[in-house]
Amino acid sequence: MNLKDNNIAPGQFRPKPSPPPLVCVVGYSDSGKTTLMVRLIEGLVGRGYRVGTIKHDSQGGRLDHPGKDSYRHKAAGAEASIISSPRQVAMVTDVDHDQSPEELLPLLSHLDIVLAEGYKRAALPKIEVFRPETGKKAACRGDVHLLAVVSEAPLDWGIPCFSPTDVETLIDLLIRHFSLPTARVVRLEQPS
Repeated sequence: MNLKDNNIAPGQFRPKPSPPPLVCVVGYSDSGKTTLMVRLIEGLVGRGYRVGTIKHDSQGGRLDHPGKDSYRHKAAGAEASIISSPRQVAMVTDVDHDQSPEELLPLLSHLDIVLAEGYKRAALPKIEVFRPETGKKAACRGDVHLLAVVSEAPLDWGIPCFSPTDVETLIDLLIRHFSLPTARVVRLEQPS
């Protein structure tokens, strides 16, 4: 059987696309999660990667429109953005439980990387955005899945700590951690 042949008869083997790597951007409200998500999307897209996002809305049911986080993800260059709540997934379909990122990932299998905003309790790779000045404790300090922390404060958590403006170095960490291939699209420099 030729795997390049798109005329696969019913019942024949069809290779299942492997899911893209997934990293959750976590933190409490007003920590800067969406701002970091937008910067990561723009930086990854700028390097030629195809990016998808999942926005977890644990309160339920906010659909995409200007000003909402998922709208900002798409406007930053995400090729696909999913909103998930305990009652709905927007694409829009009713669901019987709060979908995990792993359940939503097959919908984004054509992308290079997926960034999820939320899911701080998931056993998935995470980046925490932490602002001590809010008075809230860290959401995931000590979590074995925590890859890095983004904060204005100098922190010694035993993992890499990045300034919110040091997105390019954070993207380098993601590329190394997930062994992302060289970006598919090479951006040509404009002549000066």
